[in-house]
Amino acid sequence: MGVLSLISGWPGRSGFGSASTAEQVSDSIDASDLTVIITGGASGIGLETTRVLAMRGAHVIIAARNMKAANEAKQLVVKHNEKAKIDVLELDLSSLKSIKTFSHSFKALNLPLNILINNAGIMFCPYQLSQDGIEMQFATNHLGHFYLTNLLLDKMKETAAATGIEGRIVNLSSVAHVYTYEKGIRFDKISDKDSYSDKRAYGQSKLANILHANELSRRLKEEGANITVNSVHPGIIMTDLMRHSFWQMRILKLFTCLFWKNVPQGAATSCYVAVHPGLKGVSGKYFLDCNEWPASKFATDPELAKNLWDYSNNLVNSLQH
Repeated sequence: MGVLSLISGWPGRSGFGSASTAEQVSDSIDASDLTVIITGGASGIGLETTRVLAMRGAHVIIAARNMKAANEAKQLVVKHNEKAKIDVLELDLSSLKSIKTFSHSFKALNLPLNILINNAGIMFCPYQLSQDGIEMQFATNHLGHFYLTNLLLDKMKETAAATGIEGRIVNLSSVAHVYTYEKGIRFDKISDKDSYSDKRAYGQSKLANILHANELSRRLKEEGANITVNSVHPGIIMTDLMRHSFWQMRILKLFTCLFWKNVPQGAATSCYVAVHPGLKGVSGKYFLDCNEWPASKFATDPELAKNLWDYSNNLVNSLQH
């Protein structure tokens, strides 16, 4: 795998590559026994992931902040697939209160939970604070998913134990995790306005996604839980995620067009890591173009991962008192 594979679309060791689509990587997979939560499943690659996993028979719960858009997305999928099993629940990842409410609402449905795809995110936004007073990109992209995952973990363990089916958690990160602040995660300046960089703050949050996956994977292995946790880079795709830097991205795309993917290709790695049988037992890895890929030095630092876990736990606890 390398730049040539990225441009050419040639498959890697998995048999898939940058040109593979979500339908191709999930071809012939029966997901009818699976219940999946997808955050941000109402648009972009989240919607394509929803559509394809529903096509494979999974019961998909779209977790979305914009309920109108989520219901429209559901109707769009059902219009082309009358058998699609889709529910919609409200979730604002920048609000711990909303995340807790979502968790209660999901558990009230009395459904199993096999797969959690932490897909939603924001990118390059101007400095702002979440409802809980945390820098918005860190709050939404990392802390919200960290808290959500913790709240749903017992349900995933129960499901895996009762069914014997391996649970899977997928964190959507980005190759942008390499472009972060000097020390990787600025624990002492997470919400500092004066030194804020929209690009580095995004990179920091995407680095946090990988570190979160790695540390959770380590803990679950230690515990003997039948759940894997991996992180993925979906590729560079022009979606609503780039609304804060639309024209910059348009100009960049003129010079880097060979590296960009369409939405079906962008959803491929998420679907591959979520349901492909070839990844049974594979955990704590980073994937790009449906193949395992080396992450940055920061991303593979176990001490940084532990520190982030403790910091995130303490932050969540402090914000709820």
